[in-house]
Amino acid sequence: MKAYIFLLITVIIFSGNIIVGKAISDLPPFTIAFSRVTLAFLIILPIGLSQAIKYKSTFVSEWKPLLGMALTGVAFFNALIYASLQFTSPTNVAIMESAIPVVTILISLLFLKEKLRPLQWIGVLLSVGGAVWVITNGSWQVLASMAFNIGDVIMIGAVVTWVSYSMLVKYHMMKFPVYGTLVVMLAIAILALLPFAAVEWFRLGWPDLWRADRLLGVAYLGIFPSVIALILYNKAIEEVGPSISAVFLNLLPVFTMAGALLFLGENVTHVQLIGAFIVISGVFLTTVRRKSLKKKPAVIKNL
Repeated sequence: MKAYIFLLITVIIFSGNIIVGKAISDLPPFTIAFSRVTLAFLIILPIGLSQAIKYKSTFVSEWKPLLGMALTGVAFFNALIYASLQFTSPTNVAIMESAIPVVTILISLLFLKEKLRPLQWIGVLLSVGGAVWVITNGSWQVLASMAFNIGDVIMIGAVVTWVSYSMLVKYHMMKFPVYGTLVVMLAIAILALLPFAAVEWFRLGWPDLWRADRLLGVAYLGIFPSVIALILYNKAIEEVGPSISAVFLNLLPVFTMAGALLFLGENVTHVQLIGAFIVISGVFLTTVRRKSLKKKPAVIKNL
């Protein structure tokens, strides 16, 4: 249950990431990404510096997976989402983001040899279908009228980036200490994002980050999605694997819808509520079967 609670908290934080990202979308995308990882680095540095120094030899010997995790999950996933929103609609982004669980499961089947029971597959299909139902407000014409552009291509890159991050976490994260690794990955992300942010500053001028709404927005992004959610998501992947963890991401439009209702005053339709129920049912079916499988070895052992 601990892993599932971690995943629920992660999705709630990620839904806040979408809402806050919309609120400060007048800032350039790589400036947002660079600001959030810089703040996250300053926050985690006092906590993880001693671990980073202690495990220096591990970071050096395992530098390839460490670099891969830093560039995919920490540096470029959210930067690519922010960049895609400059060219395409939030609906297109949300629909394509709902493909992450399916892509993750297919990759896990091929490379991690993970297996899903028929009931879990039903849960996956329900959660994906329900997520798209919420995003489109039950109108399949929205899907039919989707026009692809450069923003959608960038979003495909974001999906591949997050799936790659999930695979790397499953294979390699257990080799590293939690907080020291986050310090190192955030430092790498800062160096990777700085040139892109510098180009934005050169072209558009120095961004005004001192407005209250922007300061609060960057503070949220730097503390919650960049530190807390990453730690919780990584822990959950170690426990239940990338396939089950990814299915929880289909709850994103549900929690985003709830957040928009509570904080932005947006209306929620009955069709969206039905879609939310379908998503929750699908996630439940995906997880309940896995729990029953975990209980069996303990019963046999006791006998």
